[in-house]
Amino acid sequence: MAKERCAGVLMAISSLPTPYGFGTIGKTAYDFADFLKKAGQKIWQILPVGPTSYGDSPYQSFSTYAGNPYMIDLDMLVEDGLLKKEDLLGRKWGENPEEVDYAQIYETRFEVLRCAFKNFKATPKYKEFVKKNADWIEDYALYMSVKKNNDMKAWTEWEDEEIKLREPKALKKYTEKYKLEMDFWKFVQFKFFEQWSAFRKYVNGLGIKIMGDMPIYVAMDSADTWANSDVFWLDEEKKPVCVAGCPPDYFSATGQLWGNPLYDWDYLEDTDYKWWFARIKSASELFDIVRIDHFRAFDSYYAIPFPAENAINGEWLEGPGIEFFEKMKKAIGEFPIVAEDLGTLTPGVVQLLKDSGYPGMKVLEFAFDSGEENDYLPSHYTENSVVYSGTHDNDTIMGWFATAKEADVRFAVDYCKLNDGEGYNWGIIRTAYESVSKYAIIQMQDILGLGSEARMNIPSTLGGNWVWRVKGDVLTDELAEKLKTLATTYGRLEE
Repeated sequence: MAKERCAGVLMAISSLPTPYGFGTIGKTAYDFADFLKKAGQKIWQILPVGPTSYGDSPYQSFSTYAGNPYMIDLDMLVEDGLLKKEDLLGRKWGENPEEVDYAQIYETRFEVLRCAFKNFKATPKYKEFVKKNADWIEDYALYMSVKKNNDMKAWTEWEDEEIKLREPKALKKYTEKYKLEMDFWKFVQFKFFEQWSAFRKYVNGLGIKIMGDMPIYVAMDSADTWANSDVFWLDEEKKPVCVAGCPPDYFSATGQLWGNPLYDWDYLEDTDYKWWFARIKSASELFDIVRIDHFRAFDSYYAIPFPAENAINGEWLEGPGIEFFEKMKKAIGEFPIVAEDLGTLTPGVVQLLKDSGYPGMKVLEFAFDSGEENDYLPSHYTENSVVYSGTHDNDTIMGWFATAKEADVRFAVDYCKLNDGEGYNWGIIRTAYESVSKYAIIQMQDILGLGSEARMNIPSTLGGNWVWRVKGDVLTDELAEKLKTLATTYGRLEE
């Protein structure tokens, strides 16, 4: 993490404005980094950048290592000579420039990427990339190739039992059969990481750190689960024994049924957590800071018997605890981590956070729900924490004010000394900035004062999530100056 008090912005790459229906790591990403620099921001927090699968959620990815093909900048492929500008014209990218149309993007984006692939010749740099990432990219490329030729069905539904179970002769057979298709998927990853490396270098050159988001669980429909089934708690037929989620809470009366396979922590311990540490090391090479989603599961995790309709009948089981992080630090060294410790915290989770030394999260939207004292009120914060207005799972600040109980709104107004002149969203941002927390990160939607229409995700729902995109013309110098003034006033910008 940064050494001094600082401020940052939570803004998904997918939400950046581009002409091609989805935010990329091209010019508009560089422009947004320039905006953050002008605004005195030191951290750009993003959502997971893996290829999305079920429900278009970045937390359900086909791979924990691969980059999202949608984030590859197409204009840069034109500059590389792999595409012509005409290849991009007249295509459908979605009707609404302020929302992602995932179904349309899926069709159009891959058509264009395959055009680029036809013009690509393997270079020494490409070969070096494939060799360096052989531990995951071979499995990923084969997985996506077999999946494509099985109507994109999950590996658990493939008709050929031998490739489903990774029999050696089947792996050899399909690797030979789908060599060209595998080369396409490797090419896509090569271009993603090539562009990402340049993007990150630029952002870091502005004095800004990228905080990446690591989902604690991986998708059942993923190359990771298929290629490393021993890591997961599966039965003899490779079906989950229990799946991930969380019990009834603030977000859902029936809990959240995520459906991810749980880990076989005994197996992982016996193998010195090798699979997990490789995953974290990979994230540390992609980001400057990693936020581990659902950190509490390292202390205890919620196991829901499979199959299930909701998350009501799960039970809490013991996780690996502090031993995991002690061994991790010895295996791969120290690395800046933020622990997502939201929800009802047991003494064990509190102790794990303390023992690890990682900063936890404080969310202002949670502070005023009960009208009573709670740990999310700034008066209870510690310096070693990250304060947010809200996260991707929350409504926007203005959406919250429009729907919250009258007593909760009144409590927030009184506590934060809010007024219409300043604007309620700016009063909440001020409250975050003036708190003792060393790091203050605000959703872009809250900086813009947008309502519920700009909410990123409603947990336990499918459809309509992860679609919000920002208008390019709202990222003005005046807005940047306003943020910079606040950061300076509350000691979050020391240049």
